[in-house]
Amino acid sequence: MNRRSGRLATGHPWSAFIQSSTLRLALLYMLMFLVSVSLLLGFIYWSTAGYMSRQADATIETEIEGLAEQYRSRGLEGLASVMRERVARNPSGESLYLFASADYRALAGNLDRWPNAEPDEQGWITFPLRRAADASGARSTAGESEPGHLGRARVFALRGGLHLLVGRDIRELEEVRSLVLGAIAWGLALTAGLAALGGLTMSWRTAKRIESINETSREIMRGDLSQRVPTRGSGDDFDQLAENLNAMLERIQALMSGVREVSDNVAHDLKTPLARLRSRLEALHRALDAKEAEAVIVAGELHELSHGALNEADRLLSMFDAVLRIARIESGAQQLRRQEIDVSRVLHDVFELYEPVAEDRGLTLHFGVEGTLRANVDPELLFQAFGNVVENAIKYTPLGGQIMLAAQHDAHGIHVLVKDTGPGVPEADRERVFGRFHRLEASRSTPGNGLGLSLVAAIMAMHGGSTELEENQPTGLVVRLILPD
Repeated sequence: MNRRSGRLATGHPWSAFIQSSTLRLALLYMLMFLVSVSLLLGFIYWSTAGYMSRQADATIETEIEGLAEQYRSRGLEGLASVMRERVARNPSGESLYLFASADYRALAGNLDRWPNAEPDEQGWITFPLRRAADASGARSTAGESEPGHLGRARVFALRGGLHLLVGRDIRELEEVRSLVLGAIAWGLALTAGLAALGGLTMSWRTAKRIESINETSREIMRGDLSQRVPTRGSGDDFDQLAENLNAMLERIQALMSGVREVSDNVAHDLKTPLARLRSRLEALHRALDAKEAEAVIVAGELHELSHGALNEADRLLSMFDAVLRIARIESGAQQLRRQEIDVSRVLHDVFELYEPVAEDRGLTLHFGVEGTLRANVDPELLFQAFGNVVENAIKYTPLGGQIMLAAQHDAHGIHVLVKDTGPGVPEADRERVFGRFHRLEASRSTPGNGLGLSLVAAIMAMHGGSTELEENQPTGLVVRLILPD
């Protein structure tokens, strides 16, 4: 993968462009366009030159019918006489006649010899024609012709081995056909050129935009997470793709920053309890080696040291259990056990649980929930979230402080409020305190692991709600938990 990325990064842009799918797609569209234009021009050719050719054949058929009528009524001499009359009336006309003997010798008409051409099944022939006027300017030669100068006729066998040819000079038709074919050729050439130019231009522009995405991806793979895909502000598909990729990159960068911060905080917060645990175990080891001390004293020290070590181990286990619980909630591995309940009853249970704890710390916990607040929620997870917020308020509110547990309902859902008169949270840190193991510097000396609000935010998000921090006047913090109806 790295070799592939390096090759693409250092290869010539034209090489990547030639191998790109955008060029192949452009060539395919160009081919389809050429086929479409060819069909259109072919229809135009059939509608013009083809129509004129059919008209010429229809004119010849009409003349044949007239001559056939004369032949039936006046015989061979009458047929020859009519042909001479027509040639005499219009010696330089487009009509061609030839009445020939059994050995194809010219007897009458405006052709001096029989064409050297094989007729088709219906007796039609197309042959070279060269005007070779006699004294009256009335005869033509069926032989070598000027380029594009052809005659088209239909031949018949008459009684006595005689032969008859009736046709027309189709020089004008051939000229029109040549002009149409030339126009079609130029049209196809121009179409191919414009299609190639347009296809290559669009492909190159598309390839450049894709390459900008690839270049950004390569920079990110090298470790620069601040790189973003450039946009042009056009609002097209590529801009929408770039915006979505940039939003994804923002999220990834935030998660990576969160991971780094969590790692730092875990290292900071675990160092102290692990050090205390080690010191207690070391003291326990020394106490076991103190053979000269009295048994009662040793037993007392052992009890105290083992109790302290167990407390530290319990704290570490609680910390990791909270991390795993948050991970399960955020990943969706833990399913909600929703029930239609009265949220005010859950709040009352939280109040009853923590009111004695608040009194022991010299604080006053008030309950300000009235009425029924119905919602479809997981009562156990909701109890844990409300309890964590109240416990945090008790932990950080100074002696003699006030804590209010309240709830209200509006168009946005159920709002659960926990107000305290503690030091509060600076506005700059109100988003960061929801990160795992994040603790304000002023609170690092107090018990805790910085996972309480992270767990609260995860539970509320799992319910489709949100968690907000606000300033409590004149001092303190308001934690607002919003549950949708």
